[in-house]
Amino acid sequence: MSRIFAYVGCRTTRERHAEGTGIGVYEISASGAWRHVQTLEPLVNPSYLALSILRHTLYTVHGDGGTVSAYRIDAASGRLSALNSQSCEGRNPVHLALSRDGRALVVAGYATGTATRIALQANGALGETVLPPLEFIGTPGPHRVEQTSSHPHHIARYMTRFVDTDWHIVPDKGLDTVFAVRWNDDGSTVVRAGHAREGAGPRHAAFHPELPLVYVSNELDSTITTWSFDSSTGNLAPLQTVSVVPSGFHALTRAAGIVIAADGRCLYVTNRGHDSIATVALSEETGLPQRVEWTAANGQCPRFLCLSPDGRALYVANEKSHTIVQYEIDAPTKLPVPTGRVIETGSPVCIAFATIEE
Repeated sequence: MSRIFAYVGCRTTRERHAEGTGIGVYEISASGAWRHVQTLEPLVNPSYLALSILRHTLYTVHGDGGTVSAYRIDAASGRLSALNSQSCEGRNPVHLALSRDGRALVVAGYATGTATRIALQANGALGETVLPPLEFIGTPGPHRVEQTSSHPHHIARYMTRFVDTDWHIVPDKGLDTVFAVRWNDDGSTVVRAGHAREGAGPRHAAFHPELPLVYVSNELDSTITTWSFDSSTGNLAPLQTVSVVPSGFHALTRAAGIVIAADGRCLYVTNRGHDSIATVALSEETGLPQRVEWTAANGQCPRFLCLSPDGRALYVANEKSHTIVQYEIDAPTKLPVPTGRVIETGSPVCIAFATIEE
């Protein structure tokens, strides 16, 4: 027997016009219903979450600040208790991920244009930052407000059904660049850079489960770019860029979250402003986008989305309407269909699932 828990990160501060208070914990039933278990509060902007390899520990960055925290997950109840916090030696950490061996955490510092590697202790607690932060170098894009310097927004580790690598893919919104970064055992780093379209604003990445492709949602011009990726060298090359908003839509909008179906048949991307989910059908042969269809996000500012552990449901976190909306994935079309289930929670911006064996 197993139980599934959802951990919900949020915004909490007045500067963010937020209504969240801390990390929400929910148990999900077989029917898909969410039951509130705990809100760990008060916390400051626990805005992005990551789980340890064995799902015993939950990590969060504290957005707009400079710290990362670790929490123990109780195997019986799914509830959280604090382990410790640590400086990430960068400002406004926005994303984090585990190293391949699970012995370190890497963090993207948006405001400082840095990536930091933090050692993990045997009990899951955060250890010391043993290496100086990696600084991303390049030429800022043309946007006068949002591209004044490097702004790494994501740092997911590249792994597929066939390869499990030490490379971390880092879309840099400020430099219009997608970086591939690898930390070597001797403390040195290897950095490769692929240059996006000027003014694109690369934000988040998803990986094809079988083909050597990386998909990046570009925040500023509301597109996605398909990149080829050589996992032996870290080299990235752009192949195709397509819009994720309708051609006739001209109001202010920004692409945000991206997730790929487990079978590699489609991508889902959220649009803040258009307030929609773009379903991007992918070619089974090439993995390239073929067509785009849109579904209403049923809320304001859909910052984040993810698939359920079984891939049958899609969840969209609407930050400004304070809801998580559940969709069922229609098997023939892959389009998300609202189930009518809505979880009300303050300023949600991230969801992480943990399956706990009884």
